[in-house]
Amino acid sequence: MNPTIIRLTARALLGRRRVLLLLPMPIVLIGLTLLGVSSEDEYVTPSDWGPLVFSNLGLAVILPLTALIVGSSVLGLEIDDGTITHLITKPLPRSEIILSKLLVAWLVTTGATALPLAVAAVIAGSGTLAVGLVVGTALGALAYSALFLALSVMAKRPVAVGLIYIVLWENLLVSFVDGARVFSIRQHATTIADAIGDTPLISSTLSVPTALIMVSVFVVAGTVGATRRLRSFALTGEAN
Repeated sequence: MNPTIIRLTARALLGRRRVLLLLPMPIVLIGLTLLGVSSEDEYVTPSDWGPLVFSNLGLAVILPLTALIVGSSVLGLEIDDGTITHLITKPLPRSEIILSKLLVAWLVTTGATALPLAVAAVIAGSGTLAVGLVVGTALGALAYSALFLALSVMAKRPVAVGLIYIVLWENLLVSFVDGARVFSIRQHATTIADAIGDTPLISSTLSVPTALIMVSVFVVAGTVGATRRLRSFALTGEAN
């Protein structure tokens, strides 16, 4: 990895207006958690509202959308405005560029999602779930970041393609086809969080080994795919 690329990427990413889109989602998550806790009585239990907030909102919406915004920006915006030529004209291995960009995307996505999810879990009274959500979100963020970083160099409209994946695959197809869950990053993150948290606030259907293996597959495939694609870029900033 290259410290200079990491520093410049983080500065450019956090200085863009697009990052402001990340702010409302954690606020909504914590607000709904407070509402759920305050509404608990003999008829409303944590298992009634917990999965909706932590799984259906936190891990199914906030995590992938944050990863999409960040992952498609760390390199995609440079491709769009042509400044990618400043990188590819330097004697730097393409893998070094991709890994540096991936690290920034992963850290920013994890920070923007794991922290509010952990806070929400603590508000709900489950410290173990907070730990589980941090670990699950971190691994899910890594897989999502690798996927969306690869899309940013492979697709003309990576955000649109990413949204299709999130909506159709992650939130629709997995509801009807059990086998699709194996290829769902959301399910991988949920499985890991559930295994550590072990509370009725969240539930999963995959095994932990399956989740860990598939996260590794997404990370390796995304990183290798992005690296190979970047090698095909000409000095104009466009793929040959």
